[in-house]
Amino acid sequence: MIKKLTNKRMWQYTLLAISLVLVIGMTGCKNEEIVAKVNDDIITKDELYNILVEQSGAQVLDSLIAERIIKSEAEKQKIDVPKEDVEAELNKIKENYGGEAAFNQAMEYYGYSVEDIKKNITTNTQIKKLLEPSISIAEEEIQKYFEENKDTFKQEEQVKASHILVETEEEANEVKEKLSAGEDFAKLAKEYSKDENNKDSGGDLGFFERGDMISSFSDAAFALEIGAISEPVKTEHGYHIIKVEDKKEEKEANFEENKDNIKNILLEDKLPDAYQKWYQEKLTEYKITNYLTEK
Repeated sequence: MIKKLTNKRMWQYTLLAISLVLVIGMTGCKNEEIVAKVNDDIITKDELYNILVEQSGAQVLDSLIAERIIKSEAEKQKIDVPKEDVEAELNKIKENYGGEAAFNQAMEYYGYSVEDIKKNITTNTQIKKLLEPSISIAEEEIQKYFEENKDTFKQEEQVKASHILVETEEEANEVKEKLSAGEDFAKLAKEYSKDENNKDSGGDLGFFERGDMISSFSDAAFALEIGAISEPVKTEHGYHIIKVEDKKEEKEANFEENKDNIKNILLEDKLPDAYQKWYQEKLTEYKITNYLTEK
């Protein structure tokens, strides 16, 4: 989906720098602390640090210099990035990963923290706000993009549903009986559901299209009226009780409704080249002394 690709593009400018800075930041300097041994042959933090600097130091330092320039220019122009905006962008990233659990797993795998990502989002938002006034996007460009990608903006039929996932049919029937007796769906989801990604939010799955879910699950959800609750539905994951919260009908792509979104997509497409040009200009305006390479 375009939305997913766009978000990924927005926060990739400084991601490499984050990972390298994290590694070098842990090493320090002038440190004889032992980090490994091969029999009695020791490897110190100094050795590790020196190799990291030799292999990646120049690249990381360039990224840190760029970060300082961006911060300085943002302060000059009084560009503020509210915490609410950072949280909103972070939530989009989590959504694109498939939920908070999948996001946290990816962050753990790559060795990032949420604070690293928030810092990166802030930097990229500053870049966007700094460069946006200088990037021109003509109406004809927006119209052309829409015509060439019209199917992308078409709204497929969607359902907003919640579910309670249990392991056995017996448990599913027990939950169904309680729901029929008037017990609260969200409360029962927290109590019974095995889906750790959404049980605490009442089993909320948000809006989804038919192809987003296993066919037996989708068929049951799309067949229900708004507010209706299904009988137990068996899938490879177990037994589901599904409640439909809302529906959206299929709708053809509309230019006016998608105009702002397309403009943002085109803006982000142009940002990397605009940033390189802008940054080269800023390098001539700042007095920069690089003691790592200028020896």
